[in-house]
Amino acid sequence: MTNTISRILIEAVVKNTLKDIEDSPERSIRRLVDMALNFSEGRFRNDFFKAAQRMLENENSPYYDLIKDVVTHVDHDRILQFGMNVGCNSCTEGADVIRKNETALGFNIPWSVLWHLDSQRILEAPKQYSRVISQGEKLGIYTWLLAADGLLVEILPLIREHKDSAFVLICEPENISEDFLESVAQIGNIMIVVRYDEEQTGAFDILRERRFLYGAYQFYGDQDVEDILKGDLFYSAEQVHAVLTGLIPSPGCSEEARKRAAAYVERARNEQLFQTIPWESWYDSCRVDAIISGDACFAGFDVDGYLCTSQECAREASLNIFQNDLAQILKRAFPKKRQAAAN
Repeated sequence: MTNTISRILIEAVVKNTLKDIEDSPERSIRRLVDMALNFSEGRFRNDFFKAAQRMLENENSPYYDLIKDVVTHVDHDRILQFGMNVGCNSCTEGADVIRKNETALGFNIPWSVLWHLDSQRILEAPKQYSRVISQGEKLGIYTWLLAADGLLVEILPLIREHKDSAFVLICEPENISEDFLESVAQIGNIMIVVRYDEEQTGAFDILRERRFLYGAYQFYGDQDVEDILKGDLFYSAEQVHAVLTGLIPSPGCSEEARKRAAAYVERARNEQLFQTIPWESWYDSCRVDAIISGDACFAGFDVDGYLCTSQECAREASLNIFQNDLAQILKRAFPKKRQAAAN
């Protein structure tokens, strides 16, 4: 997929635009979005670029400053490879593959997968993880959110191997070590998302100095919703120049709290309140998935390989990724509604 003609042409346009943005961000970004809309096909691409057009009509949009900051302070090769893998491989070509497979196979396929990895298990059985990602790519999944406890270096060979996918690596501030930074320096299909801690912001400074693409995240529960509605986290994320700022519900977080947080995140994005892109992990992933294929589904796997569809993780062997193919698990967990009704 990496060397398709369409991707090569798009890359050429984006490369030129990245150079122009530093001098004239407003004009260059609007021109790129207008051109993309003219050549876009399908509901997802049209909806996305039309929404982008509306946002960019606001000449005072903080997203202009965000984009200019990213282009100025992030290595252009990293922007290009990660952006192309998400925009082209995942949300364009991958989305088309997902729709075709859903029709042919009769079950829903998520556009992205959240996976809590075991660093020790990767060392002992790396092919297990690579096998799953290959199965996902065959189904059209090219965005992977990887959360890892402990060292991160063990995960990097997996990311290097699957150069067509985009990987969001979710980690702790203390994980941003010199060893890790040296190992990840030549990998472009990755975005590093670090838990925000006001007492440990040095990790963001290091990533900015090294010109990495990075974001911030924070777990939240019912007790945190009022602070979320004040925008405290997003104001803080602006100060560390996080491109994206994610909210992840903690175990036990109520549905009502999650809905309130997600509603605020959507409003903050639409009204362009911050110089960072707010994201609620479950609701926004489902929102994108619904646009791509109509029926929203969310798939994650815990450290033991069991499927998690929301806050609950199944403990059935038939839903364990180390014991079954990904397609078999998705077929069991997410049958198409019309197919389920017929059965």
